[in-house]
Amino acid sequence: MALRLVSKNFRNKVSPMLSSASLLHSHATSFGFKEVREEEKSQMVGEVFSKVASNYDLMNDLMSAGLHRLWKDRLVSKLRPFPGMKHLDVAGGTGDVAFRILESVSSIRRRALQEPVDDGLQEETQIYVCDINPNMLNVGKKRAIERGLAEDKSLTWVQGDAEALSFGDNSMDGYTIAFGIRNVTHIEKVLAEAYRVLKRGGRFLCIELSHVEIPVFKELYDFYSFSVIPPLGELVADDRESYQYLVESIRRFPPQEKFASMIADAGFQKVEYENLVGGVASIHSGVKI
Repeated sequence: MALRLVSKNFRNKVSPMLSSASLLHSHATSFGFKEVREEEKSQMVGEVFSKVASNYDLMNDLMSAGLHRLWKDRLVSKLRPFPGMKHLDVAGGTGDVAFRILESVSSIRRRALQEPVDDGLQEETQIYVCDINPNMLNVGKKRAIERGLAEDKSLTWVQGDAEALSFGDNSMDGYTIAFGIRNVTHIEKVLAEAYRVLKRGGRFLCIELSHVEIPVFKELYDFYSFSVIPPLGELVADDRESYQYLVESIRRFPPQEKFASMIADAGFQKVEYENLVGGVASIHSGVKI
């Protein structure tokens, strides 16, 4: 009874924000629940990630109770990395996904050779970590040093825009974007660029915080998102506003079926998605044929 009352009060509090967010004009874009001009969004998102970069890993662990690590493991397992692949990880500045891919490739080589990985063979694999925010890239480079990967030529760090990539057509075997696509201004441009840079047979994978569909769980998740995460951001990172944007941006992201249709519209085949923890996160995938 108490839970039902809390949920009802919370729903009444949040509903006006959701309603106002739904009034966005087609020529505008959203920054959380706020209506902003398209040219403003990238700067505002950049400011958010510049502020959260130093506490990014800690806050991810706290907000997801460490589950984001298992979700990224699942993403990489669905990618099925292989030695010699050329891979692009977008919005991956902290290196979380890239390190997992590199470890997966190294593990395959060790099993195949039954001996330590040869440096010459390792160089055949190329993983490009692309992020628009230099502060996030600096976090990833620091983590690479801590892991002894600073001189690993398989890793290349690139500052770049997901909507206008600097990579050539048909140049990549794989493309991943983890918890980054909801922050872009034009999702369609990001998907078009992903399709362009992938080779025929190349795989697109995106993991994103998504929409919970189970009613009771959804109310609990909404309460946690709006009543716990922003105060936690204030307590740990002295930054409530960035984490308020985080939870609002999730609600503005297209539902799973809609996003899947956008991936198909970009030209990808075999489009599917897998919900994690009832839709708290979802992994979408597609193939360029």
